[in-house]
Amino acid sequence: MALEGHQRLNLNMTKPLISILLFAFILKAGVSLNAQDTPLSDVLIDGENWELVAEGYQFTDAACADAYGSFYFADVAKGTSINRISPDGEVSVHIDGTPRISGLKFGPDGRLFACTQNPKKQIVAFDKAGKMTVLVEVAQPNDLVVRYDGRIYFTETGKQQVTLIDRDGSVRAVDAGIKAPNGISLSADQETLAVSDYGGTNVWTFRIESNGSLSGKEPYMMLRPPNSNQAVAKGDGMTTDQAGRYYVTSDLGIQMFDPTGRMGGIISKPQNKGTVSVAFAGRNLDYLYAASSDKIYRRKTKAKGVLFFQRP
Repeated sequence: MALEGHQRLNLNMTKPLISILLFAFILKAGVSLNAQDTPLSDVLIDGENWELVAEGYQFTDAACADAYGSFYFADVAKGTSINRISPDGEVSVHIDGTPRISGLKFGPDGRLFACTQNPKKQIVAFDKAGKMTVLVEVAQPNDLVVRYDGRIYFTETGKQQVTLIDRDGSVRAVDAGIKAPNGISLSADQETLAVSDYGGTNVWTFRIESNGSLSGKEPYMMLRPPNSNQAVAKGDGMTTDQAGRYYVTSDLGIQMFDPTGRMGGIISKPQNKGTVSVAFAGRNLDYLYAASSDKIYRRKTKAKGVLFFQRP
C-alpha cells in the first residue's frame, strides 16, 4: 500500500512537469497558442472593409512590401513597370521599363527579385537604381519568396517544380510533383516553406534544411473549392502574418489557416473578379493588400505581416 501511494505521488508531480515541457516545446516550434483555431473575427476589424487604392490596370499581381510599409505590384498582362503605393495611399511608378512580372519580393541586400513573363521567362533582380540583372536565364517562374539568408525559392508551374537559387548563385530543383505549384510563402520563423497547388486543393509544406534542401513534404492545408464535388480550388498567391497564419488566394476568396493548417475562414474577394496575390503592408504591416484583376485594394486588420528579408 505504501508503494502504491508513492507511485501516485510521483505521477501527480509529473503531470505539471509534462505540461511545462509541452508548453516549452510549442513555443520553441514557433507556434502561437493564440492563433489556434483562429476565426476571422480575430483578424478582421468590425466596420473595416476593402478600400480601393489603385485602378486602371489589366491584371495586377506580384504583391510585396518594403521595410517602410510601402506596397509594390506589377501589371503582368500589359504593364512594363513596378508600381509603388506609399503607406498614405499615393500611387507611383517605382521602376519603369521592366518586363512583365508575376512575382516580386525584396531581398536582404535591398534588391527587388522578380519572376518575369515577357519578353523572356527569367528570374531577375533590380538594384536601388532600377538596373536589372538576370539570375536565371531559362525558367518557367510563377512566384517567388526570398529568405533572410538570401536563398530564393520559386515555383515553376509548367515544370511542376519548386526551384532554389542558393546563396552562391547555383540553381537546383528542390521538389517535383505538385500538379501546378503557384503561390509560395514561408512560416513566420522561416523554417517552413509553403506552396499552393493551382490545379488541386492542397497547400503543401516543407521543412527547410540547413543546406537549403526541402524535406517532410506534406499536404498541410486543404483549400475549399467553389463546389464540394470539385477537386480544384485555384490556390494562388499567399502571405503570412506574425502569428503564423497563412492567407491563400483562391477561387472563393482569401482562405486563412492557422499555423497547424486548420482553416479559420475565407475573407471575401474585394470584387467579383479574380484575386491572385496578397501582402501585408502599411507602417505597421497591418493592412492586407490584394491584387484583384484590374485593381488594388486594401483593408486594415488586427494582424501584422512578416517581412522575410528580415531575420525572424
